[in-house]
Amino acid sequence: MPPPTLTDMLEPAAPSEELLSRLDAGGPRYTSYPTADRFVEAFGPAQYRQALGQRRSGAPAAGAVGGGTPLSIYVHIPFCESVCYYCACNKVITRQHRRGTEYLEWLGREVALHQDVIGSRQRVSQLHLGGGTPTFLDDAELSQLMALLRGAFDLQPQAECSIEVDPRTVSASRLAHLKALGFNRLSFGVQDFDPEVQHAVHRVQPAEQVEALIASARALGFDSINVDLIHGLPKQTPASLARTVEQVARLRPDRVALYSYAHLPQRFKPQRRIHAADLPGTAQRVTMLSNAIAAFLAHGYDYIGMDHFALPGDALAAAKRQGRLHRNFQGYSTQPDCDLIGLGVSAIGRIGATYSQNAKTLPEYQDALRSGELPVVRGLVLTRDDVVRRSVIMALMCQGRVVFESIELAHLLDFRRYFEAELRRLQPLAGQGLIEIDDDAIQLTPLGWYFVRAVAMVFDRHLQADRDRERYSRLI
Repeated sequence: MPPPTLTDMLEPAAPSEELLSRLDAGGPRYTSYPTADRFVEAFGPAQYRQALGQRRSGAPAAGAVGGGTPLSIYVHIPFCESVCYYCACNKVITRQHRRGTEYLEWLGREVALHQDVIGSRQRVSQLHLGGGTPTFLDDAELSQLMALLRGAFDLQPQAECSIEVDPRTVSASRLAHLKALGFNRLSFGVQDFDPEVQHAVHRVQPAEQVEALIASARALGFDSINVDLIHGLPKQTPASLARTVEQVARLRPDRVALYSYAHLPQRFKPQRRIHAADLPGTAQRVTMLSNAIAAFLAHGYDYIGMDHFALPGDALAAAKRQGRLHRNFQGYSTQPDCDLIGLGVSAIGRIGATYSQNAKTLPEYQDALRSGELPVVRGLVLTRDDVVRRSVIMALMCQGRVVFESIELAHLLDFRRYFEAELRRLQPLAGQGLIEIDDDAIQLTPLGWYFVRAVAMVFDRHLQADRDRERYSRLI
């Protein structure tokens, strides 16, 4: 099978409602493989220190990226002034802004512990602030945080520096301050512009406010502006979401993420305030997604994968066209595969062939740091099989293509023999026109890109052994 040409990469029409409905199921988003729900408590600070030490020494490890590559850094700021009922993020609801200053002191301890192991001035090519609400921190605190990071790490001049922004917490002057601090990418949490939906999820923000902020960000020269939307929210209808999509498309953000709401009130307490009767049914959700995809394509956006769209001139769209797309815990990225250090409560990291996660509560996080220990409470050392399957799944998620020979040479195996069962399970998807399989490769069709998670799930050994998918978001 020859590699896809530019013509092959052209966007198809939006998938039919019938196909969306038939393939609607729960499944991971594959920001990692194995996914975070497979992490174990047997992996703790000692194992994490060992992984960091191997990176510093350059010791080889299966699946390792290598100590010479730049780092990616994620910082989790957990605080929010008010709760959004749909939210499944790790957060602390408080109006006491002094807690932000206190939190920076704990982050300083965590950074110092990393320096003790890997040394200072490690090169960093990507920085992302998430939450919670990173803009819960005031301008002085954000300056303090960036000074801390720049003092400990060598933030590269061309580094991608992004921050999640709650439009209710910023102004044009605050955006200017973020730009001055070195942030070059913004992600605005919009979710939906419909007033009734906003009231139902306890997140009211006028469309005019977001429009003004995007105009300010564009005038300030940010490299990329992203807008997050959610479909499947309470009180949402196909007509109301269509209006929101039209409003967003007219604002022309460089990127749009259209997530599917996962209603899991048994796991996420704020969601218990959402009335199940207000949620759209499956047929409505399918119609919403189908219409939204068609609308963004009609407005000139490229479909990147899963729930992401980008304007053709954006770096993410260019990376997809050129086969340079990557994926990490923040989603699709233009950055080459690199080690990730997660800082802050609940933050997830990846060093070599390991994953780690910090304590999920502030008291537990602080107790570890108070005792001089890294606050890692669980993680995973990947097996050889994990590393092989990670390569296959990420090739599908990012390039839409798995070349058998590349996997065979990298991992010294016979692809067809190793994945004999998986190739059989792919046949129905091939029959539905989502993939093409020949002697050399598996290739997503243009239509198949919309269902890349369903294809990747076939290679997930953990998921195939555990059919309980209620804890995952649905594909639709």
